[in-house]
Amino acid sequence: MNDDLIEMNEELVEENDELTELDDELIEENDDFIETSETTNENGELFEHMRITVDGGQDMVRIDTFLTSRIHSISRNRIQNAAKAGNILVNDKPVKSNYKVKPNDVISIVFSYPPRETDIKPEPIPLNIVYEDDDLIVINKQAGLVVHPAHGNFTGTLLHGLAYHFEQTQQNIENRIGYLVHRIDKDTTGLMVVTKNETAQATLAKQFFDHTIHRRYYALVWGDFDEDEGTIVGNIGRSQSNRRRMTVYPFGEQGKEAITHWKVLERFGYVTLNEYRLETGRTHQIRAHSQFIGHPLFNDALYGGDVILKGTTFTKYKQFIDNCFKIMPRHALHAKELGFVHPTTGEQMMFTSELPDDMTQVLEKWRTYLKARNLFEE
Repeated sequence: MNDDLIEMNEELVEENDELTELDDELIEENDDFIETSETTNENGELFEHMRITVDGGQDMVRIDTFLTSRIHSISRNRIQNAAKAGNILVNDKPVKSNYKVKPNDVISIVFSYPPRETDIKPEPIPLNIVYEDDDLIVINKQAGLVVHPAHGNFTGTLLHGLAYHFEQTQQNIENRIGYLVHRIDKDTTGLMVVTKNETAQATLAKQFFDHTIHRRYYALVWGDFDEDEGTIVGNIGRSQSNRRRMTVYPFGEQGKEAITHWKVLERFGYVTLNEYRLETGRTHQIRAHSQFIGHPLFNDALYGGDVILKGTTFTKYKQFIDNCFKIMPRHALHAKELGFVHPTTGEQMMFTSELPDDMTQVLEKWRTYLKARNLFEE
């Protein structure tokens, strides 16, 4: 892995939270950095999970301090345990946690099992491919499809489907599955890009880091808005009470900076269709920010949007909402637009996707409901 990619990936993890190589859910599930006396498998073979080349101007610091500053989702204690177990090598030799890194050292993190990506077997998963060339592939992801293996989803992911697609089309992809630059949630639909080589990944990663990627989302949220547009500012970090949720820290005491711009597209009285533009790319950013300002996404169970928050107490209204929830049994969020500069040609690429059928049906039901309500009030 080249040095530029490593450095860019680490910056992206700190700034973007979307790069999955250091995804804390994967780290927590795999429990890589734990104390263990067995560092080799039955064949005595070790597998490299990460490689970092120390910069030529790097000061001499302890390796546990160095890695903690470079890998922000791993605690210093876990790094120390990994070193104690012999899982951290410098220039192919195991080192202790008090080893002081030197300029141009090559640090490898190794374990007795292959990295997650080598475990991914091709699976015939339907993919809606919007665009594809030698460097990248743009996909319109369907609801229910997990992007990468994680807790409870070790098969049937987007990466498994990509492995199958590349195999069937006889493409010689370096790692067989492509390189993730960002991700969208399991039940979020819409556009995302995956690269086919590390050079393209590094180039797009820099665009994400520099906030030059064009991204627009459509979401149906609870409640009406006094204004036609606005901005939500508030750090986002993992909830202390529920690790599946993200929490907004408006005073910046925890989490990472997050900025979301919203604009009303269509009002239905009790719910509103909004467009969202992200300046940052935090985990669950739109969902967490919307919940924070009192407008959770429609049917977002994780953030309290799967109950009636606005409307009447009439039985027919409750039945109407229940029917909407049944039509769209997920949060109402769609990655509508995606734009970036092509990593090889330099061409400005722009993609737009139609709203999925379930979201379209729910919007039509709300339009019908609003017309009937207006006629009744007249």
